[in-house]
Amino acid sequence: MKLTLHHINLSTEKVGEMTDFYRRVLCLSDTDRDIPALEKGKGYSGEVGFVWDGAVQVHLAEKDVMAGFKTGQIVNPLVRGHIAYRTDDLDAFRTHLEAQGVPYSDWGHAAVKG
Repeated sequence: MKLTLHHINLSTEKVGEMTDFYRRVLCLSDTDRDIPALEKGKGYSGEVGFVWDGAVQVHLAEKDVMAGFKTGQIVNPLVRGHIAYRTDDLDAFRTHLEAQGVPYSDWGHAAVKG
């Protein structure tokens, strides 16, 4: 089971201003590479800015304190943000989390397609 960093998500009430800051001040670029298609009708309908440094994406997502309630999940990644990893074996990683006693939410297709 291999993990790789995919993105860092920061939650904000000012997506446009924050995205502009990351572009202008931190010199990150807009990206459409490997961007998830949002499922806006299934639990999260906020705006998201996508920038990157050429290797790691930063997602600047509109804060949504109700997203966990809307989807029935105990973990809400849109309150304070989150760090997202990719794995080559999702089932093995879930098993690993359970063996370590780490609670998690499976948003499945509630936020993005695929």
